[in-house]
Amino acid sequence: QVQLVESGGGLVQAGGSLRLSCTASGSTFSFNAMGWYRQAPGKQRELVATITRDGSTTYVGSVKGRFTISRDSAKNTVYLQINSLKPEDTAVYYCNTPITTPRSSWGQGTQVTVSS
Repeated sequence: QVQLVESGGGLVQAGGSLRLSCTASGSTFSFNAMGWYRQAPGKQRELVATITRDGSTTYVGSVKGRFTISRDSAKNTVYLQINSLKPEDTAVYYCNTPITTPRSSWGQGTQVTVSS
């Protein structure tokens, strides 16, 4: 079973930057596409960025140009560089494969709070 550990969140002012990390255990990591999700208070979790095994990336419109997803398969780690943070980016951020099921395992997430 894959275990996911997210880190790097914090409290920042609007316009600031953060770099989130997600380290995965499990031998299939290097073969999987991965994604970053976020869940704001009172809202459903949404997928905001994905990266394939060969490094192709996609972003949801609201983060395009500000978020950059990357991966280091040798370290079983996926990153999310967040620039030009906005208050509406406040959420708990998670990583996982882009396709999940009710049985998918999730990490504890990392809290990002952006003050205006």
